[in-house]
Amino acid sequence: MGNGITIEQIELLLLLAAVVAIVARRLHIPYSAGLMFAGVILAFLPFAPEMPFTKELIFSAFLPPLIFEASIYIRWHELRRDLPLLLVLVTLGLMLSAALTAAGMHFLVGWGWSSAALFGTLIAATDPVSVISTLKETGIHGRLRLLVEAESLFNDGTAAVAFGVALMIASGGSWNAFTITQALLTTVSGGLFCGALVAGGVLLIAGRTEDHLVEITLTTIAAYGSFLLAEHFHLSGVLATMTAGVVIGNSGSPRTMSAKGRIAVESFWEYVAFVANSLIFILIGIYEATQNFQKALLPVVAGIVLVLMGRAAAIYPCCALSGRFFPPVRMGDRHVLFWGGLRGALALALALGLPPEITDKEEIVTVAFAVVAFSIFVQGATMDPLLRRLGAIPPEHH
Repeated sequence: MGNGITIEQIELLLLLAAVVAIVARRLHIPYSAGLMFAGVILAFLPFAPEMPFTKELIFSAFLPPLIFEASIYIRWHELRRDLPLLLVLVTLGLMLSAALTAAGMHFLVGWGWSSAALFGTLIAATDPVSVISTLKETGIHGRLRLLVEAESLFNDGTAAVAFGVALMIASGGSWNAFTITQALLTTVSGGLFCGALVAGGVLLIAGRTEDHLVEITLTTIAAYGSFLLAEHFHLSGVLATMTAGVVIGNSGSPRTMSAKGRIAVESFWEYVAFVANSLIFILIGIYEATQNFQKALLPVVAGIVLVLMGRAAAIYPCCALSGRFFPPVRMGDRHVLFWGGLRGALALALALGLPPEITDKEEIVTVAFAVVAFSIFVQGATMDPLLRRLGAIPPEHH
């Protein structure tokens, strides 16, 4: 693949995305699956665009708007009730998931512990974009949607932090329990602080204008600025952007943003997320077509099965604590949380960003692409039937 990107290529991909959106709606198939399928087909055509697909592109261009757009709709008064459960899911649950996956790849596939641990942590990162788009299409609201969206967003942040620690250990850095704990706390708290700081500054300036175009510009600065600031200091950019989105989304005072500005901001970010979502899934599809899955068949099959088992280990035991320590979670909602733990852009970004000296890097990237393909094509495509079977979809959407 080439290193450049042209306006013509972007135009072609946006046209393709628009056509896929229309077809996907008419055929009642998930938009993200349609985009990836279109990307796979496009890869074999003579005019396929040669666009880079790197960790830097995903982190600097796509992740900030996708995370920010999802975060601005999370309401703090709803989040607060389930925050203890969410924190358990994205800490204890994520560690269980990563540990089970890593152990399986070590014992079943024969990867070294460092490679297995890196894969276990990076693949534990769920992708909120795919499942959120599915929930939007099906019209689900209330606690289930909040749990799925918030868990995915928090999970993205904590998985990226855990991966950073695993990479530090794999690279031979000096570490012990104290340094690991210190790195985790610094990365998480620093990311939250950066997001709150940038969002606070943006709202302070936004309160001095009623120009909705200026307000949109300021939220763009918040989305990208919080991410870049945190990453510059080696903190969690994902958590920073998520925090900025939650803070701005919950700022209901007229002194912070005009009513017209709020409507304009939400419409703008809905479109930006659509564009970023479209481009990233088409690119994933193009690069899926370049992977030789047969060459690593055992690691691929083992990876898919272990990731599903790891997700089950993260969701069901932690949710079993609900009712005793947290508001109870219905069994049907647990099934949705389990099956809705799709993998996507962040897992691929972390895999592609692995240093070349990491053992088994090529296989790790191939297995990560395979898991993402399975989660989008199989899990994503069956989310709607699962939600209908569980009675989670409102009657007007049947």
